[in-house]
Amino acid sequence: MTTDQSLNTAEIQQWLNFNYTAKQVETNLQAKGLESAVIELYVKEYKKQRSAKQQFNGFICLGVGAFLGFISCLLSILNPFPEFYYPILFGFTGVAICLIMAGLYFIFEG
Repeated sequence: MTTDQSLNTAEIQQWLNFNYTAKQVETNLQAKGLESAVIELYVKEYKKQRSAKQQFNGFICLGVGAFLGFISCLLSILNPFPEFYYPILFGFTGVAICLIMAGLYFIFEG
C-alpha cells in the first residue's frame, strides 16, 4: 500500500500549528469525504508528529534544567559570591529541578 506516502504533510503541519485535537482532525477529514482507512492513517500520523514535537520540547527542558543544575552545583561548591550562597543553592537548584520534571513530563506523557 502506498497510501502512507500520499499523506499531505503540509496539512498535518498546519493542524499541529493550530493545535487541533485528534477529534477535530477526524471531523475535518470526514467533512472532506475521505475513506475511514485514510482518516485513520492521517490521525495516526498526526498523533505521531504531535508526540515527536512534544518529546523534542521535553528534551530541550531537560537540557536547560540539567545545565542550570550543573551551574548551581558548581556555584554552590566554589562559593564565589558568599552573600548569594543560599539564593544560588535553593533558587537555581529549585528552578533546575522544576525544568527537569517538566521535561520528563513532556517526554513520558506523549
